[in-house]
Parts: sequence; structure tokens; C-alpha cells
Amino acid sequence: MRQLLKKYLPDHETIRRNPWLRPFENSLLHPRLWHLNRRSAAGAVAAGLFCGLIPGPFQMPGAALAAISFRVNLPLALLTTLYTNPFTIVPLYLLAYQIGRLVIGDGSGFLAPPAFLFSDFLAWTEAMQQWMLAVARPLAIGLIILADVLALAGYLITRGAWRLYLVRHKQRRRAASSVR
Repeated sequence: MRQLLKKYLPDHETIRRNPWLRPFENSLLHPRLWHLNRRSAAGAVAAGLFCGLIPGPFQMPGAALAAISFRVNLPLALLTTLYTNPFTIVPLYLLAYQIGRLVIGDGSGFLAPPAFLFSDFLAWTEAMQQWMLAVARPLAIGLIILADVLALAGYLITRGAWRLYLVRHKQRRRAASSVR
């Protein structure tokens, strides 16, 4: 598994040669950020899944900060944030909104955004602001809960899959050595 992941992840030299990353060389070249084992991979997946739900363009910087803070595999944390994309972000945010409504106890139903009125653009912007304020609390609470659940599930699944791989690999080696 390590060989497969290493094939697609950058190495120390790539970071060292990049002029944009040179000011951060001391923290970015810490060995634990590039070492790939069961713990660092599981932590990186958890960090990437958690930070993947951060709104806007802050997902990868958030994953990088989490990877540096927790000393887990940096490239894998960045790669894992890509589960959110234009196709998956809307269903994930709708799920987070519904989770937030459930936790808050809001039984008012789904709050649809106001219809766009080009003829009365000012009234539409005011209605849109009111709608955003109304959905902000359940969405924020739901995003935090969903990010926590995804991070925990990703951590446990990665640890379990890595462990399963190691057990099977050991069994195959034993079977191969007993045949000889």
C-alpha cells in the first residue's frame, strides 16, 4: 500500500525546489509530514475529510495546517480534501443542513432560497440575506458534526484497511514460505 501511495505523492526534493514553499521549508520538511505509515495515513485522511467541508478555497490550507499541527502525512491530507467538488458539495451541504436542523430541533421544514427577481434586484438581495441568516446556524452546526463524523469514520476505516492489508500480506508470506 505504501508503494502505491508513494508513487503519486511528491517527495522532499519537490518541496525543496519550489520557490513558493521555500520560506516554509523548516516546517514543511519535517520527516513525519512525509512518512507514510498506518498512523500518519489515518490521521491525514481524517484531517482531509474534516477540512474538506470548510467553505470556499480554504480547504487545502486548512488541511495543510492540520497536517503540520498533528504531524500527519501532508500530501495525503491535501489529496483527501478533493472528495468535495462541484458535484458533491451541494449534497454534502444539504445533508449538513438537515443534520443541523435535527440537532437544533428545527421542525419548520426545508427553507428554500428566494426566487431571483431581476426586476427588483434590491429586494431580492435583502431576501437572500435574510435566507442566509436563517440557514446559517443549522448549516454551521451540521457542518461541524458531519466533518467530525467523516473524520472519525475515515480514520477508523483507514486504520482498519491498513491493518487488514498487513494481516493478509503476512498470511501470504507465510503461505509462500511454507510451500518451499
